[in-house]
Amino acid sequence: MNKSIILVFVISFVLLSGCTYYQTAPGTYTTSSSSSVSKFDRSWSAAVGAFSDQGVRITSEDRGAGVVQGTRNGIHVTGDVRQQADGSVRVQFNTSGDTSKDSGLIDRVTQSYQRRMGR
Repeated sequence: MNKSIILVFVISFVLLSGCTYYQTAPGTYTTSSSSSVSKFDRSWSAAVGAFSDQGVRITSEDRGAGVVQGTRNGIHVTGDVRQQADGSVRVQFNTSGDTSKDSGLIDRVTQSYQRRMGR
């Protein structure tokens, strides 16, 4: 009887040792919702960086609302970063004030934003 019990254990061991269980490797995994967040983060950083590139002093920065505001030589610049329903991000820049002092400022801010986005 001892030999039959040992034989059962040996056969069980051989059969079970052939089974492999692959565990998920530790790390960070992204989902589709986090990729849309990173699009917003990238756009937000590019918009804020574009202000800096063109010497626009940031006076108000509300990432939650997606609005950054600044001034340069009496010209008020506003950047509006919005997450769209389809996951895309819409960015718009506006100027107000004495824009005749530097009529090309809005174009340079937009170009800086595009360059930072790799376009």
